[in-house]
Amino acid sequence: MHILYLHQYFATPESKTGTRSYEMAKRFVAKGHNVTFVTSSAAFPQSYTFRSGWNEVDIEGIKLFVLHLDYSNNDSFISRIWKFVYFSIRSIFKSLSIKADVVLATSTPLTIAIPGLIYSKFKRRPLVFEVRDLWPELPIATGVIKNKLLIKLAEWLERFTYKNSKRLIGLSPGMCEGIKSKGISDNRITLATNSCDTDLFDVCDTVGVKYLESKLDFVKGRKLIVYTGTFGLINKVGYLVKLAKIAKKEYPSLCFVAIGSGMEKDQVIKEAAEAGVLNENLYILPPVPKTEIVGLLSAADLSLSLFGPVKAMWHNSANKLFDALASKTPIAINYGGWQEEFIKEHKCGLILDPNDASKSAATIDQFLNSNSEYELAVESCKTLAYEHFSRDIMAERVEGALQEAIES
Repeated sequence: MHILYLHQYFATPESKTGTRSYEMAKRFVAKGHNVTFVTSSAAFPQSYTFRSGWNEVDIEGIKLFVLHLDYSNNDSFISRIWKFVYFSIRSIFKSLSIKADVVLATSTPLTIAIPGLIYSKFKRRPLVFEVRDLWPELPIATGVIKNKLLIKLAEWLERFTYKNSKRLIGLSPGMCEGIKSKGISDNRITLATNSCDTDLFDVCDTVGVKYLESKLDFVKGRKLIVYTGTFGLINKVGYLVKLAKIAKKEYPSLCFVAIGSGMEKDQVIKEAAEAGVLNENLYILPPVPKTEIVGLLSAADLSLSLFGPVKAMWHNSANKLFDALASKTPIAINYGGWQEEFIKEHKCGLILDPNDASKSAATIDQFLNSNSEYELAVESCKTLAYEHFSRDIMAERVEGALQEAIES
């Protein structure tokens, strides 16, 4: 196959965000397929320099057309919408200059569907649409989109995209159900969750020890609990401050580290300082590349994934979960949905009470000091990562959806 891959936020392991598209494409190329990306510079590592307009890059046999377009988690809603629309329009013309057998468009944002739909119609090639978040349900639920006309337009685009895609890929059971609820039959939907980069995380124990000594010397023998990700409106990372405040008084053997960026980061730092936990048992650090996350999670005793009370977000297929599995680090979450059921079924981590930080801190302390329960969780993480959720397994599912789209 020659695959035209549309993704606004392509990233490599040197980037500071998820690398799903890179990992999928790398495996497609290894199987003999040709992959051409239309993407932006927003998530590329700083080692790359781009001129204004379109740039052509080759990474491990993957061909990329990269539009120079800055992006930050601190961007306002208006700024993000403008960048979504701008990239979508520029991508239409660039995509139409490329010959392909199938077009794979991966959200977010939902506007990535526009160049995919136009390419599919004009070139008479099948569209496969990958749903990473249920848009526009999520921004509507969080109150980010309030304009009734904009909501109706987004909902129409969602339905139109689903209807005109030969195959749809959902990253979680909830996302697949969300697609199905729009009238799409099961035989057009493929479940392909985020996955575990077992090659990247397959490191010896000394990697974690060395990372502790060189980067996290303040831990000083305490149990290390880490959060790696966005400090966004929906993440409610302030929950960490509550945990740290309780732990400082009652569980001094616990140490929390939060690494990332986002609109709420300054507020969380302020709350931590006021609570007397900042740089005591809660350390808030800048984002790091995926390659460094390996050392961090190898050093950690527990990984956290956090969300506020937004049920639409519970369908998310969190990279944090799969990175934790790959590093054999038990995971703790403070929300419901399929991930809660998953953790309970496989005993690979903890479910924290989102409304009771005192209870959650006690749960964490008990878990980390229970050798049998903790070791069982570590083994479960390893089994899940290698036997059920490896990159290779999920790449085969996506490849299968692309082949089915062409054959149909």
